[in-house]
Amino acid sequence: MNYVFINYPKCSTCQKAKKFLDKNNIKYTDRHIVTDTPTYEELKNIIEISGLPVNKFFNTSGLLYRSMNLKNELKSLSDDEKIRLLSSNGMLIKRPILVNNNTILVGFKEEEWNKLKK
Repeated sequence: MNYVFINYPKCSTCQKAKKFLDKNNIKYTDRHIVTDTPTYEELKNIIEISGLPVNKFFNTSGLLYRSMNLKNELKSLSDDEKIRLLSSNGMLIKRPILVNNNTILVGFKEEEWNKLKK
């Protein structure tokens, strides 16, 4: 089973996740979250499959999130507007995201990712 690993290479959390995937021989396609930002349609699909609220996909610790004052702004936006905002800049998206047809993992929590091991 091949995954798509959407990440920002300079991110230390993404680096830990990548080491985990490599160490456990989990095959993936590497995708840079900024140079190949997920489209609106991709994000909408990822969010639907994950079952998580849209807000869980925002990189709340990011500089861009803070500089845009999104903590307050998001309250007045619809889910559709939030997804459009996420697709406008990869730095707004929480990372890494690991995707396949029926599995979506957002952020790196090793106990969650351990479920990938067979």
